[in-house]
Amino acid sequence: MSESPGSGQPSADELRDAAAVIAEGEIVAYPTDTLYGLAVDPRQEHAVERLCHLKQRMSGSGLPLIAGSLNQLESTLGSMPALGRRLAVRFWPGPLTLVFMPTVKLAAAVHAGDGSLAVRVPSSKIARTLAEVVGHPVTATSANRAGEATPATGARLAETLGPELGAILGQRSSLEGDASTIVDVRGPTPTLIRAGAIAWDRVLQSFR
Repeated sequence: MSESPGSGQPSADELRDAAAVIAEGEIVAYPTDTLYGLAVDPRQEHAVERLCHLKQRMSGSGLPLIAGSLNQLESTLGSMPALGRRLAVRFWPGPLTLVFMPTVKLAAAVHAGDGSLAVRVPSSKIARTLAEVVGHPVTATSANRAGEATPATGARLAETLGPELGAILGQRSSLEGDASTIVDVRGPTPTLIRAGAIAWDRVLQSFR
């Protein structure tokens, strides 16, 4: 496993190496604007199965994704509905995850049971750049096993999950933020799925 848990921003070479690790079907841990996430290629069934095994997570609930930009999301997953695009323009990059129905099919466990996807463009430049270098959205599930806390530093991640990771993209500061707010944008009005870093009132105010 390659790692840079004690460094500042990962170098361009480290990001390219991490993208190559993802392309090979392995797992990369990286910082987002909320918590550390685990990235695999959501198109590779075996990589997603490996991630679910690490997470001790049953399929059916889906795995969230991050994209480098709204343009990358729509060019690789399908158009966001008008409601979702309005919220994306207002809150992205940021900790708002939008649930929509894609026009492409990824590995089965990435989709929720109804076929939808949950995706966001994070504030973290590291996370966005990773998706941009990979060339498509990657998974963003929290870097922990079921029932365990997510480590706040790359060094702690190396201790807890290191042997099962292909690479860790660390940063100097620790991560102790709230999880992202999740909103379903498939209907005529937004529906709150999970409260998080962006207050629900702020989401509703964007429609007033």
